[in-house]
This record gives sequence, structure tokens and C-alpha cells, in this order.
Amino acid sequence: MFVDEVRITVKAGRGGDGSCSFRREMFVPRGGPDGGDGGNGGDVIFTASHRLTTLLDLRYQRHYEAEGGKPGSGSNCTGRRGKPVVVMLPVGTVIYDDLTGDVLADLIADGESVVIAQGGKGGRGNSHFATSTNRVPTHFEQGTEGEERQLRLELKLLADVGLVGFPNAGKSTLIAAVSAARPKIADYPFTTLIPNLGVVRYGEDRSFVVADIPGLIEGAHEGKGLGIQFLRHIERTSLLLHLIDVSEWATEDPVAGFEVMRNELASYDPTLAKRPFAIVATKIDAAGDGAKLKSLQAFCKRRRIRCLPVSAATREGLTDLIAFVGQQVEQLRATACETQS
Repeated sequence: MFVDEVRITVKAGRGGDGSCSFRREMFVPRGGPDGGDGGNGGDVIFTASHRLTTLLDLRYQRHYEAEGGKPGSGSNCTGRRGKPVVVMLPVGTVIYDDLTGDVLADLIADGESVVIAQGGKGGRGNSHFATSTNRVPTHFEQGTEGEERQLRLELKLLADVGLVGFPNAGKSTLIAAVSAARPKIADYPFTTLIPNLGVVRYGEDRSFVVADIPGLIEGAHEGKGLGIQFLRHIERTSLLLHLIDVSEWATEDPVAGFEVMRNELASYDPTLAKRPFAIVATKIDAAGDGAKLKSLQAFCKRRRIRCLPVSAATREGLTDLIAFVGQQVEQLRATACETQS
């Protein structure tokens, strides 16, 4: 089961209390205070792992609490620190404060960790309060409470290319044809109910990751169809491919369909409309007289949009598509590196 959004509660451990103790040994008169400090409470730590692909485990366990620190003791002994709780998350998880909506962390690299709830501080023992005028202090500090947070975790898949299109546009068939991914493929709408990732290899040692996003329909940004449930997964993609069905039995006009998709993306997030994109005309093996394909190609020529006709069934045009996308991804990666440096 693919789960990409959960709400959980985390609580760090309470700090241990300081100790009120006095040194009592034979032949050591008036040994003085020797109460040790309490140990700090355990933290709640989130760590990203590429081994995970869903937030499913967190759906069934919604509360995480770290161990509290142990109290101090005599002979200036400090209490043991509480054990932390380490929660493993998929790479690409965004952590929000559920009460304020603030972004607390965005884990985009394997092994990246963040302390999301700080453990309470251990209290000081009475040995810290001895002065020249108060040689027998009985005062000590109690440990402080650890942080408690209500969180919303949102998984956004990390991919170079996002496939966007209406239901039955051929997204799942295409990703299965160019990668080792095996999404569900059928001849009815909304076959894909979860995003799928596929690694496409080209050249000798180069590759890029493609995300197959469940089909959009007009009004998706208002909650129609699958709504915006999966649109978050294209927010991290650097290149968008708009797949448009140009087969003779397609009911949607290809140009009108493209405009609807662009409007839905802009309504969800205006920055998506500014992202590099290309059009992929699918199912050209069943294009009939080719009127829809020609109409789409003429539109792309007027708008200076790259249009790539393909057929996943016959594999026609796939080599050119992979070469084009690979070149675009390399350029975008180089630009991103230059911007970061």
C-alpha cells in the first residue's frame, strides 16, 4: 500500500532530576554536597532512507516517545541520558508542524537526519549550589520536559521527469516500455492509483528517474477525480512530459487537452507552469488518418514546443524520446549545480 501523508505525535524524553546528597564517609567530616546532575532526555530523530518508499508504517504507529533521563545520585554521579527514538522515513519526506503549518525539515538525501523534538535538560544537583555562605545547600533542580510536537509528514517523490496526462494517455505503458517498472496497465480510466517510479538508462552509465503520476482531469485542482492527491509528486521534477493520446478513438481534442493540463498545473502551483516541458504524442500506431497528430504537431510548431510522437506498443520513437529527455536532464542538472555553487 502506498501512503504519502500521515499525521503523528512525537514527544522527547523528560530530563532527569538533580540529586540532593551529601558526602558521608568515615574520617571525612563535613564532606559537603555531592549530588549529581540528572541526565538529559532522549531526542526524537528522523532519518531518511532510500530503502523506504512509503509512509505506511507510520499510519499504524502514530505516537513516538523517547526515553526520559535518569536522576542524578550521590558522589557527583550524573544520571544516564535517555535513549533517543530514531524514526526512518523515505527520502523526499517533508515534515510540517501540524498546528502552525511551518516546514520543520525536508529530507532529500539518503542518510540525512534531523532532531525534530529536543530532549529535556537534566536538572542540576545540589553540589552546584554550594557557596561560601551556604555550605549545606539542599536545593536541586528538576529536569525539564522534552518537546512535544504534532506533525504532518508528506512524501514527495524525487524524480527527474514527471509524466502528466489524462487517464488512459499511456503513461503507465510508456514507463513500462522505457524502464524496469511494472505498473498496472488496463483499458479503463484511473488504472494508476499510486505514483510509480522507473529508472531509465541511456548511454553507457547514465540514467534518469521518471515518475508516472495518476491521471489528471479538468477540475483536478478543485478535488475532482483523484484531485490534487498526487500532484505534489511532480513538484520536485525538473522536466515535465505532457502525454497526449492521438489515437483515432481518443475523445479529447489534443490541443484542448494540453491547454486543460497546463491550466490544472498552474492552478495547483504557478511555478509548475514555468517548468521546462515537452509534449509526447502517444499511441501513434493507432492514429488512423493522423489528423489528431498533425493538428498537435502544427500547434507545437506555432508555439515552438518540442513534440515527440511515440508508440510504446511498437516502440516507435522511444529511442529519440530517451535521447532527448536524457540530454535535457543533463543540462538541467548542470544548471542546478552551477546555481548551487
